[in-house]
Amino acid sequence: MVTEVPMKKVLSGAAVLAALITVTAVMPAEAAGKGCLQTRNMRDTTPAPDGTAITFKMNDGSVWRNDLKGRCPDLKFNGFAWTVRNPGGTVCDDEQVIEVIRSGEICVLGKFTQITPARGKAM
Repeated sequence: MVTEVPMKKVLSGAAVLAALITVTAVMPAEAAGKGCLQTRNMRDTTPAPDGTAITFKMNDGSVWRNDLKGRCPDLKFNGFAWTVRNPGGTVCDDEQVIEVIRSGEICVLGKFTQITPARGKAM
């Protein structure tokens, strides 16, 4: 005996599955309780003079500090580059490696801490 499944149920099941896969791919770190920033919302970055942190100014007015997992003294002179390889374009706690442009020094991001809330929002 062959049972026919209405096409609406098949399509809605496929849509739910696709949505779950998308959410899982974009937000795995957020689900694990990690702090993440979207790169498209970053306006400016400033390294600490001693090479221990980077301050991220966001388009919404919020300011975040990332305490690096070690000193990265060349940051103050040369800036950095990174490659973000996730579909959400996010940079998360303890997951991103950056490279200082001229020296090639490798630095690892640590935890993000919000310094200033977004405009119009209290912390």
